[in-house]
Amino acid sequence: MLLAGVSTLAVTQVHAQSAARLDEIAVEGQANGVRPVDSSGVGRTAGTVTRPGADGRIPREDPKGPIDGYVATRSATATKTDTPLIETPQSISVIGREQIQAQGATTLTQATQYTAGIYSGTFGADQRVDYFTLRGFVASDYGIYKDGLQLLNYGFGTFKVETFGLERIEVLRGPSAVLFGAGNPGGLINQITKRPTTVPFGYVEVGGGSFGQVYGAFDFGGPADDSGHWFYRLTGIGRQGGTQVDGADADRLYIAPAITYRPDAGTAFTILTSYQRDSTAVTANFLPYSGTVRPNASGLRIDRSLNVGDPRINSFQREQAFAGYEFEHAFDETWTIRQNLRYSFSDGTQNSYIGQSGYADAAQTQLARYQFATQSKVGLFQVDNQAEARFSDGLFLHDVIFGVDYKNYTLHDNQGTNFPNFYAVPALSIINPVYGQIAGRTSPYLINVDSFSQIGLYAQDQIKLTNNLSLVGGLRQDFAQSDVNDRLTPSASTRRSDQALTGRIAAIYNFDFGLAPYVAYSTSFQPQIGPDVITGGALKPDKGEQVEVGLKFEPVGQGYFLTVAAFDLVRNNPPIPVVIGFGTTQLGTVESKGVEAQFVANLFDGLNVVAAVTHYDLEYTKLNDPNLAVLRGKTPTNVPETFASIFADYTIPVGDFRGFGFGGGVRYVGSSFANALNTLKVPEYVLFDATVHYTWDAHWRAAITAANIGDRRFVSSCQSENSCYYGEARRVMASVAYKW
Repeated sequence: MLLAGVSTLAVTQVHAQSAARLDEIAVEGQANGVRPVDSSGVGRTAGTVTRPGADGRIPREDPKGPIDGYVATRSATATKTDTPLIETPQSISVIGREQIQAQGATTLTQATQYTAGIYSGTFGADQRVDYFTLRGFVASDYGIYKDGLQLLNYGFGTFKVETFGLERIEVLRGPSAVLFGAGNPGGLINQITKRPTTVPFGYVEVGGGSFGQVYGAFDFGGPADDSGHWFYRLTGIGRQGGTQVDGADADRLYIAPAITYRPDAGTAFTILTSYQRDSTAVTANFLPYSGTVRPNASGLRIDRSLNVGDPRINSFQREQAFAGYEFEHAFDETWTIRQNLRYSFSDGTQNSYIGQSGYADAAQTQLARYQFATQSKVGLFQVDNQAEARFSDGLFLHDVIFGVDYKNYTLHDNQGTNFPNFYAVPALSIINPVYGQIAGRTSPYLINVDSFSQIGLYAQDQIKLTNNLSLVGGLRQDFAQSDVNDRLTPSASTRRSDQALTGRIAAIYNFDFGLAPYVAYSTSFQPQIGPDVITGGALKPDKGEQVEVGLKFEPVGQGYFLTVAAFDLVRNNPPIPVVIGFGTTQLGTVESKGVEAQFVANLFDGLNVVAAVTHYDLEYTKLNDPNLAVLRGKTPTNVPETFASIFADYTIPVGDFRGFGFGGGVRYVGSSFANALNTLKVPEYVLFDATVHYTWDAHWRAAITAANIGDRRFVSSCQSENSCYYGEARRVMASVAYKW
């Protein structure tokens, strides 16, 4: 708050100091699908302050703005500075609005399915939360970010961002605690929201498809006054309809107003807000291995559309809101200050019958169930203050960033089941399910108030040792405190304070023909929230370290970008979901060694391609409990160790069929283990996607997209022998859009 006051004072004092060098700072806009351009040919958002690069020209791409085709060239996620991807010594993939639209992705899970290093949809077709692993580790708890600030998903206090409100999605692989102070060592996903533009535009879209889903969306923006100082954007979407699970709907309302104020060329203040309401059900059914992956004792498989709960009470409701701002001011060619602040709120309830207990009969036709209910309220305040200096010390060029960030998280966590009230939930026949048997009301077994606070001080220097060789080094000191206030058993309340020093050192060499090999070493630190349900104590911090070597290839003017990386990653105390019930524990140390490659290209006019391949070996190397020694050398469940994909989309640029486009993709996912001892396997699978679209009159666009077009029935993963999850069934959506 003190730094906020200093920032405001600095803006007031510098407002009249229009140095000649600030005249070079430029801003341009970007409409949805209509590319207003700057002199370089690609649009920029109203809230981005951009300075000329070493060649004296404005960078071609806005790191928070649209991507030309599928090939991004810049990002602000990996270094918190506007840095070309070819000069970033870390593995990162950027998914733009155009790729999201071509693939018909409506969730973060769907949007990242063609990205290296990430396995999306770990728990199947879940409508509540986006689940994924990065380099073999669950990252959907502490690894989801929005506009550079973390979205914590602990327990049942969750957030889920609407993809229609996103401009780009950036998947950063490997430890990044030096700048973010959080996130597991596998990496993080940063979702960049749409921002106001300097050029007026409008966009509306309607569509519908599988399971009775229908939606309507709009996106408007541009100048809000005649002076050129105020800009706005208003984005919204409404969805309703069913899912692949009978009796389970998925409805959503989302609206996101944004305003940018630019008093001068070197100052920008952007307010970003959104409200979202979700009404759905538990669609990631906890099903037994026998009857999903393999036929059960009666030779049957459970129907993918079976509602294991009861349509009368199988419900999940969540309201969430974000309110914050991004402030940036460039004093001169050397110094720039920034402050990013946001308050995030989520209020969710769930009441449902859950499987997870296997069968209730020897013939394996009756699913045993219990009732589970929860109410979770989350409040999360964050502020990130930065000062960046770009200068020469006479020998080397430096881009230095200093920062202080703070977060404060509170979760009111209430969970209940049928067990305290001593009533049983009727079993459910998988042959002839009978619903409406409501047995009783749950009673709480957990009423906790979990709180967490963290303050971090960090510094990073990007040093140009020569025109081709760059060195990146950074350090961070964190101070964190976690409290669990147990309202049912006050004596079980816990408190834990932790601190850690993390670092990163990396080097990259940029050859003139576009090849850039790099090497990096980094560490991570993620304080945990809540208790260990096995030991009863507070969860220990999650720590990790990684060595990564790789190369990037982006030949000038060729329109494609290739990234290859090999890594050795060790993670201590990763939180592991317990096999029965809810909560997490910490078993020991897990090591991930692997390679990954990502290729994106605008090969020629109208053809866009994205391809990825990933393979790693994941295993327990140390166990906290001697009784668990049998797990040493075993691979954690839920995690395929090999996957690959390719997606291509072509639009005819000239001739009678100009504007007609088509494309498709193939996704391969290797086998994974279904139990801790690795005696049960989930088999590999291959899925096919397709798209057809037509654009005419420069304003209209019609499209049909299909995911899993062959409607293959597959299990995405198993957490245990009684917790397996069906993947997404065939999803076909048709849409018509108009822009101006």
